[in-house]
Amino acid sequence: MNDILKIENLSKEYKDFKLDNVNISVEAGTVHGLIGQNGAGKTTIIRLIMNMVKKDGGKITVCGLDNINDEISVKNKIGYVADESYFFYNSKIKSISGICDAAYDNWDKEKFSGFMKKWEIDENKKVAALSKGMQTKLMVAAALSHAPELLILDEPTAGLDPVARIEILDILREFVSDGKRAVLFSTHITGDLDKIADAITLIINGSIRESMSVDEIEDKYAVISGANSILNAKNEPLTIGLRKHESGFDAMIKRADLDKFEGVTVKNPNAENLLTYSIWQNGKEN
Repeated sequence: MNDILKIENLSKEYKDFKLDNVNISVEAGTVHGLIGQNGAGKTTIIRLIMNMVKKDGGKITVCGLDNINDEISVKNKIGYVADESYFFYNSKIKSISGICDAAYDNWDKEKFSGFMKKWEIDENKKVAALSKGMQTKLMVAAALSHAPELLILDEPTAGLDPVARIEILDILREFVSDGKRAVLFSTHITGDLDKIADAITLIINGSIRESMSVDEIEDKYAVISGANSILNAKNEPLTIGLRKHESGFDAMIKRADLDKFEGVTVKNPNAENLLTYSIWQNGKEN
């Protein structure tokens, strides 16, 4: 097992929020999805990896290097795409290549220009003249043009049209295809993860609920639906995020408990199921 990113016992506390004992491993050759409701801690984790905020405890390593002690080397190994453009709005796009060339050891201006031509981004324009979707593409191009070993993306497809989203997802899959690089992909568009994710970490209110491969999630959980009469005092407590309605019920359960629910329809959980049923369950627990 070769972990490109390893997060161990990470913690960060704010006045009204606490990231508590987070452990995540992102293996080489994989796309790792990071999901959770708004305010769960996804962006905080990413900012801690990038050392944009100071952690209170724990350790983060990228390719075996400490993200603080070896910060310059680590940032050379990371391609970062934020949820909002980090380029100066008044900068001309053609100036970005020179800025990145000074910042990264392995900047490839030809590769960057190739992305600009492919996506029909006029390098004489200012960043402010681009749509949000084009600004995202600009960040993706910059992230990919300095030979990173880890791509970190925070809501990268939110402002893209469906065709552009598919194009970005194809790029991410190609990026990890050599088995030597990895992607950490935070998104609300869980359907994107269903297309490309190899593993998923679910975070609820600052705590990791699950962090495992997609295959392990399907082995552990099932989504069931059926008539309300199937539920009883013994099996109803086994449900996760139970929803009852006039035509019946649906819920997520541990697959090991499936024999307690006779006559149900069963399907494998996807990323959206894992997220939504867990959030509904958390609401009941609170």
